[in-house]
Amino acid sequence: MSTRTKGTGSYVLSGNLVNGGSVISCPHGGRVVPASAPSSGVRIDGHQVPTAADVFIVSGCRHTVDGVSHPCATVRWTPHRDSVLIDGSPVLLESTSALCFSAALVPQGPPVVAASARGVSSR
Repeated sequence: MSTRTKGTGSYVLSGNLVNGGSVISCPHGGRVVPASAPSSGVRIDGHQVPTAADVFIVSGCRHTVDGVSHPCATVRWTPHRDSVLIDGSPVLLESTSALCFSAALVPQGPPVVAASARGVSSR
């Protein structure tokens, strides 16, 4: 969740971190995972913490349009500009804006992030 504090121009960002133990799916039930091991060495409860710099792929999406298969293929995250950083890249929170895209780069809706165990707060 991000809120703006009036008069100061600052944002308060808070939420649970996306990590290797998070369950993420496309809006059609496909599984979302980093394409490779997250680039950061940061871990939470033994799980690596991906950042916006990591590429996420979707497998098992069964989305169709007029009977033609148009599965989600990738996820693009759009973190807030004042996000917490790991090695210069924004961390991903359950509340971070994102969209799933088809192989033809057609937006297909936001991913669903199941509740994670750990949170972060930044001012």
